Amino acid sequence: MKQWTLWDLLTGKRAKPREKAPRAKPAPIKRKQPTRRPDTVLADPVPGVAPAAGARAVTMQERYDSMTRELLAAYGVRVRKWRSSMTGVAWEVYYEDGRTTRLIEAPRPRGPMSAAVFLHEIGHHAIGFHRYKPRCLEEHMAWQWALEEMRRRDLNITPAVERRVYLSMRYAISKATRRGIKALPAEMEPYLQPEMAAAHGVRPAALLESRA
Repeated sequence: MKQWTLWDLLTGKRAKPREKAPRAKPAPIKRKQPTRRPDTVLADPVPGVAPAAGARAVTMQERYDSMTRELLAAYGVRVRKWRSSMTGVAWEVYYEDGRTTRLIEAPRPRGPMSAAVFLHEIGHHAIGFHRYKPRCLEEHMAWQWALEEMRRRDLNITPAVERRVYLSMRYAISKATRRGIKALPAEMEPYLQPEMAAAHGVRPAALLESRA
């Protein structure tokens, strides 16, 4: 039983209880769907094999890092210095007790160009030093190894990478010519063709200088 208030007793009227207005429900929050970054790909540990459904996304940098660790371990190579420039060098140190230390300096792979330079230096160890002579032929074989490794791993070989290979080989040929090489290996002939020079923006006169 509800009690009367003093106002109810004086007026003889009973006030109607106030009804509470229904509380409005908050509008649902629309959550934004996460977008995949352009440098993210599905995990693909084996090139050419489709990833399993629901496989974790792997960034390109993770692929480069995995490749770097794998090849350094596979060929027993130690990085003396990570270079900030797109240059590199590979060499071996021999000890009297028969030990050999394999070393490189190269940029850390973060894109097609740095990966190509890194793979080129690894390529020198992979094909073996002093196996190919003259020196320009060894450079050619190391570049071919690097490009083949990029294809095998489905890495992008950009026009800039192809031009870098060409200019590197032109420099190696020019260096061999200055040192008095009597005959260039047959593998060097494509680098001396005017068509290849034009494709990479090299003036024809430079070709004659490298042949001299």
